[in-house]
Amino acid sequence: MQADFHYYATYCAAFLAGYSHEESLDIAYSAQFVDLCSRTLLAKIKGPSAAATTQLQLELMDARTDPVGLQDITRIWSAFHFLPKDLHAVKEKCIRRYLDKYRLICGPNGDLVVKTVELAKGKPLQSVGIAMHVLADTWAHANFAGTPSLVINNTNYVFYELLPEGDGFIEKPIKFRHKTSEPDDLENSIYTNSLYQSSENSIMNLGHGRAGHLPDYSFVRYKYLPAWNEYKELVKDNPHDYWNAFAQMIRAMRYIRGDYPTFEKDTYDTETVAPWEERIRGIIKKRQILASDDWKAFGEELSGQTIKDHVIDEYFDEYTKCAKEERDDTFLGRFIRGAIAHKGMVIEAIYESGNKIAGIAK
Repeated sequence: MQADFHYYATYCAAFLAGYSHEESLDIAYSAQFVDLCSRTLLAKIKGPSAAATTQLQLELMDARTDPVGLQDITRIWSAFHFLPKDLHAVKEKCIRRYLDKYRLICGPNGDLVVKTVELAKGKPLQSVGIAMHVLADTWAHANFAGTPSLVINNTNYVFYELLPEGDGFIEKPIKFRHKTSEPDDLENSIYTNSLYQSSENSIMNLGHGRAGHLPDYSFVRYKYLPAWNEYKELVKDNPHDYWNAFAQMIRAMRYIRGDYPTFEKDTYDTETVAPWEERIRGIIKKRQILASDDWKAFGEELSGQTIKDHVIDEYFDEYTKCAKEERDDTFLGRFIRGAIAHKGMVIEAIYESGNKIAGIAK
């Protein structure tokens, strides 16, 4: 997902869940900050590197892909962007090394997403934002894993976009290219993806890089033949999944606020969103690279307040200019503590499942 959903749509969901305008902004800022909090950024503000929630392209280019390096990559990407759905998934006739990666495949409504939401309850708003980022990504990034793997994450030429026509869909072959300087060509279904590398552990085979930004676009429907699924056809319906993600975020935040005694898998607050269903589905289905303006307009109509744009360094001075013993009580200090706690929870769960691919929580 992109800033349109992680920031503006998350603001809308938080406000509909009962948070105030200012609280919704804090949650939305934190959700989007998950995509920005790299070790490079943390070094700049003299924060702990253990709180990194993402890796910059330059950081990944320098990343090691030996077992220790792969553990470091997996800890970040599986925890925050590709939360595993089933750490005990069964796969017949495969070696343990492959099974460990197979069990990291992301998907919604797994046990870990319940633990993610439960962990945020009673915590600062920054932890709520982190949880909403992770929850939302389980829908967008489903079928890919947060560890480098050609077998799990690769795509091939059999890749089609499903375009609405009449009561059904037509199939249009997707063309991938590697020109990152050019935007995706939505009209002609030309998308940018990572360069094919035959090495199983190449950084190019991390997450949904081989599928480009397709998982990040709420409007798109596509089908392809992933190797982990025995090359059986798999259809991804983002409009359906993004709607569920939005309704599930509201349900999760209402649980965190105390409106519900429990948060359970496959539960959605469709009643709260019902008055705006047509509007929300319209935004989700609109064919555009970034839907920020539409989500922002909707959010401002909901609250009657101006939604300020996300500014990455908004809280840097507060963090860097206070005494070290006071940093935990700053906005970024609370985010950092929340990120470390969430990452530790996920790593521990992976390790306790018998999977050593993410190492041991530190």
